[in-house]
Amino acid sequence: MGVTDPAGPVMDRDEVDRALARLGQEHEAIETSLLALQDHAGRRLLEGAELTGVTKERWQATEARITLLWGYFDAYAAALRSAREIRARRRWSSREDLVELTELLRGESVTVPGAGNGVLSESYSLSALVDRMNELYATSLDLVVACDAVWSALPARIDLLAAELQRTRKLAHSVGVRPGEHPAGDDLERITRTLTRLREDVVSDPLAFWVPNEGSTAPGGGRPDTTVYDREARALEDVRREIDAVLTVRQDAEARLIRLRDVLSRADRTLAEARTARGEVLAKIAATEVPVVSGPPTVLQEQLATAAEYRRQAQWHRLSPLLESLEEKAEDELLRARESLTAVTAPLAVRAELRGRLDAYKAKVARHGLAEDPFLVERYDAARRMLWSAPCDLRVAEQAVLRYQQLAAELLGGAGAPEDRKGDQS
Repeated sequence: MGVTDPAGPVMDRDEVDRALARLGQEHEAIETSLLALQDHAGRRLLEGAELTGVTKERWQATEARITLLWGYFDAYAAALRSAREIRARRRWSSREDLVELTELLRGESVTVPGAGNGVLSESYSLSALVDRMNELYATSLDLVVACDAVWSALPARIDLLAAELQRTRKLAHSVGVRPGEHPAGDDLERITRTLTRLREDVVSDPLAFWVPNEGSTAPGGGRPDTTVYDREARALEDVRREIDAVLTVRQDAEARLIRLRDVLSRADRTLAEARTARGEVLAKIAATEVPVVSGPPTVLQEQLATAAEYRRQAQWHRLSPLLESLEEKAEDELLRARESLTAVTAPLAVRAELRGRLDAYKAKVARHGLAEDPFLVERYDAARRMLWSAPCDLRVAEQAVLRYQQLAAELLGGAGAPEDRKGDQS
């Protein structure tokens, strides 16, 4: 839509002709814009929709604005038509004609109905009237474009998501995921209600889902608010993943149950081994604190039986979380059994380490020709008796091994003489 030149002194014929040509172009541009607004898909939808909320309120004001806009355009067209008629009276307009044309083209010569607030009529120059029409047009177009953008973006996406939701509901039902029986079933019900309500709200009140761009003056500057839609789409994706997990359980439940039985069986065997080893330690090692070995937890076997029953009854939605929990607990139980066996057999490991150390030093002194040294033989025999007797006092045996090591180190280093060792023998 165009604008006119500001008012000035009495126009000559050339100025009048140029002004009329420009006003004719503006008339065509304004008419084209108004017809485009009249045929805009968003405006037609607004006229046929049952609106609510802020959209209903603003559309009522916009309809009045568009009616006023057409009235302004008719007044503008009538003024232009009058000016053309005056100019057509004579080929060379008289001064009286030019004065009249100047007043018509530049003065406040167009009277239109008032826009309300108790004003019955208003007078505009053609230039001011164009500015006023531009303002009304931009405001009206902004609302129409905003509503059309929301209607173009959200309902179709909601319908696609609703179709995906229905497919997911059927799949969920097939694996026993139902409202009141599984959280994912409850989520599907909530998503269904939310999407139904969202679509109704979007259709009846699209402006409630429009976010204008800050600082933008262009009509329709903004974007549809998809916050609720995006949240429900993410929620549906979470449900789909959970149902996929349930489907996976249905496919490999038997293999997972077999693995669970194997892990728990290994844990039981390890605990049995730890109990046997504890009896051996108590018989062979003296003055040692040996931890008590607890029995296998019956609750895991009970849960395993429950899981097998769920599989027989095809209650996959119940089996899925139970299997995940059991797999974690079974691994923890096997780790606990292994730690228990390690703790129980620690004294035997210490005794084995001392035996190995003693024999290693004996072999070392033999390589240096000191195997028959009477003092070494005496200390070796003392340490060996302690380590190979039951019950074995590990603390005393360790001291005996250390004494043998120290003497061997002295001899291998040349620090020991026969007379120096007489005292050790006594």
